[in-house]
Amino acid sequence: MQSMLARSSAGASIARPKCAFSRQIVAPKPAGAPVAGPSNWSRGQLVVVSGRRAAKIALRKGKSDAKKSKIYGRIGKKIIQLAKAGGADPATNAALDTLLRQAKDLGVPKDIVERNLKRATDAKQGDYQEITYEAYGPGGTGLVVFCLTDNVNRTASEVKPTVTKAGAKVAEPGSVLFNFQRCGMIVVDGTTEDAVFEAAMEAGAEDVEPVPPEEDGAPSTSYKVFVPVEAFSSTKTAMRGLGFSVNEEDSDLVFRAAAPVEVDDEAFARNEALVEKLLELDDVDAVFTNCDGLVA
Repeated sequence: MQSMLARSSAGASIARPKCAFSRQIVAPKPAGAPVAGPSNWSRGQLVVVSGRRAAKIALRKGKSDAKKSKIYGRIGKKIIQLAKAGGADPATNAALDTLLRQAKDLGVPKDIVERNLKRATDAKQGDYQEITYEAYGPGGTGLVVFCLTDNVNRTASEVKPTVTKAGAKVAEPGSVLFNFQRCGMIVVDGTTEDAVFEAAMEAGAEDVEPVPPEEDGAPSTSYKVFVPVEAFSSTKTAMRGLGFSVNEEDSDLVFRAAAPVEVDDEAFARNEALVEKLLELDDVDAVFTNCDGLVA
């Protein structure tokens, strides 16, 4: 998706993408012709439509639950990592204290926090470390697989076969990553384009993109605000202070594709399936891709 370019501090105008609208010409209906719609649909047609709508809702809920589970798992591993490095007492471990505050904002259940704090004090618990894998996906796309693991051999034995079985290829370090930029992404909901642009520029954002709405043709009310890694926390706080609703679940440090790669429908489906398979692995915390239109 074409991003919206932020206005510079010198006061240059903001360049926004132009929307292209297609026009459909419909022949007039003869007088007395029935009007298509629920009033003259059969019961079977109504059941099919209702079934499809229910299926879409169930699919969205399933994805939401899976995303939440992945977030909880990542927070749990980070708790262990930081507690083992600086102690399990947040009063003396500033990094852990910040993470626990974030966990509270994300609604992470208290038992998950306490369980992982306890695991951090277990001598048998290994240290967690960040591992990044790179891959060439179907249709010439690139993927970055971000993992936080306490067993590198286990992670490699799961990630690499998943990539190759999907018809993709594991890449050498750096051969794909240069196509991505590490940055912070802050998602704000329930706002307008003009409002978020003005606030984002004041907060020091680098770029803003609309989040595609779930329903085709509906206006976007959510936006991604991209900022430098070091400004992620301060900008998020600033956006909240300006009255914006920050989506904590979707806001994170990301690898943002420098240039999306367009692929055909078959390649798109294969990329989507690969991302889903990778995210099913416990050691995989996030997958980033430059496949155009695919949000990982």
